[in-house]
Amino acid sequence: MSTERRSAPNPHVLFRRLLLHLAFSVALLAASLAVGMWGYSHYENLPWRDAFLNAAMLLGGMGPVKVDLSEPGKVFAELFALYSGLVVIAVTALLLAPGIHHIMKRVHWEDRSDTE
Repeated sequence: MSTERRSAPNPHVLFRRLLLHLAFSVALLAASLAVGMWGYSHYENLPWRDAFLNAAMLLGGMGPVKVDLSEPGKVFAELFALYSGLVVIAVTALLLAPGIHHIMKRVHWEDRSDTE
């Protein structure tokens, strides 16, 4: 067994990591929203407000508002819907990771396979 002493988790480090992960999450959501707005305005000739509404609804998991789409618009909407589902999972993981890491350090969770 290892006798090294580990330092207690620092709340300032946790706060800094939470802010960093929040910044990455917001950047990912903003970039995804921009791609969705571009696709809806390009393939469906929607004004930016309607393109924003459709992209935001898909990223939020609610589904598209405009459903009578052209063939290229349907393909874009399908691909963007699949991508949006992955973004939701990625943002959730990004936001939860610092807290889970902090809890694991707090309870001194370590990998036992190294000590065997």
